[in-house]
Amino acid sequence: MRPLLARRDIFLLVLARLIGMAGSNALWIALGIRVKELTNSNSAASLTFFAFILGTLGAPLGGALVDRLRRRPLLIILNLASLVLVLPLLLVHDRHSVWICYVVMTMYGLASSSTSSAMTAITQTMIPPERLGDANGLLQTLLQGTRLIAPLLGAGVLSAFGLGPLVIGDAATFALAALFIALIRPREDRPQPAQQVASAQIAAGFRYIAQTPALRRFTVAVVLAMVTFGLSESVLFAVVDSGLHRSPTFLGVLSSLQGAGALAAGVAAAVLMRRAGEGWTVVLGLACAAIGFFLSAAPSLLAVAPGTVLIGASLPLIVAGVMTFFQRHTPAELMGRTDSALNVLIGVPQTAAIAAGAALITLVDYRVVLALMAILMVIAALYLATRTTGQPPETAVAVPLEQRASEGVPEAPRPSRR
Repeated sequence: MRPLLARRDIFLLVLARLIGMAGSNALWIALGIRVKELTNSNSAASLTFFAFILGTLGAPLGGALVDRLRRRPLLIILNLASLVLVLPLLLVHDRHSVWICYVVMTMYGLASSSTSSAMTAITQTMIPPERLGDANGLLQTLLQGTRLIAPLLGAGVLSAFGLGPLVIGDAATFALAALFIALIRPREDRPQPAQQVASAQIAAGFRYIAQTPALRRFTVAVVLAMVTFGLSESVLFAVVDSGLHRSPTFLGVLSSLQGAGALAAGVAAAVLMRRAGEGWTVVLGLACAAIGFFLSAAPSLLAVAPGTVLIGASLPLIVAGVMTFFQRHTPAELMGRTDSALNVLIGVPQTAAIAAGAALITLVDYRVVLALMAILMVIAALYLATRTTGQPPETAVAVPLEQRASEGVPEAPRPSRR
């Protein structure tokens, strides 16, 4: 990992991503807590996350932009746009202004999904294929590691000073991220002129996933996982309230425990991918989440705490494994649209799951929902582990080249260094 950070451009790219996400993590958790305080409703608080996921459904438009424009200037524009987007949160003072949170988070979701696709695409072109696992493991270590500090910082600042300083701080992180990206000098090829109508361009990522069996298999598993995490948005508030009988701000403590698990798993992710491959790394992440959700159903911090750590550990294993696999099996000119297509395929059911979770938590005991979540994770792990007739999932080949040509699917060479 050290040789990667020794390269100036990669260091600046990672730093930009890290700073932007640190500010966002602090604000997001505080915003959910603030809505809970203003409305005294778990469902209303979870709808802040629902609004964010809803915004990510516009990802195909962002993905098309990523593949049609140079990634570096696009990232600068997206960060500056995000800076402006968060400022209306300064107007949230009572329950009657909570709607501002939902509007801002929806727009935030759209900007964030586009930024994510651009980051995935520019990372693919800046880093050799054989080092992508190390890079994604490092990125997940740093990003998830911010959860050790950011949630507690967000909750603490919210309790002491209110939401305003967090909004200003998040805006400042976007300004810094834009500055660091402006200092990067990647060698980007000029995007090729569009050869298809707009609708076909936007749908290209979906077609590529559908016609590539290995990508399709990973997508099914990660969709099941993200549906489960969608259900958790409301359940976590209930775990704190009904299970542990703590105040809403205690969610910041649990989020930091998730960060501790994520930090350890992020460090291990690169090693696991080198030794076992991306597929088994994702399977391990799914298994960790299943165990974590089962433990979280117990009304005791002695069970919830390790369960929360395991849930946190699951995220970087799943994300790093899936991201690396997609980058290694997708041509550079399709990376933005394929990544955005994956975001939508995840986001639609996840959005429905967040809404369903907000409703379920008012109808059934939260422990029943946690049991359902654990079962879904087990199903996803078994599906990914057994669909390759005994071989590691990541060794499954993509669509044969002859079939690609006959179906109009572009060949997927390993991305070149630019």
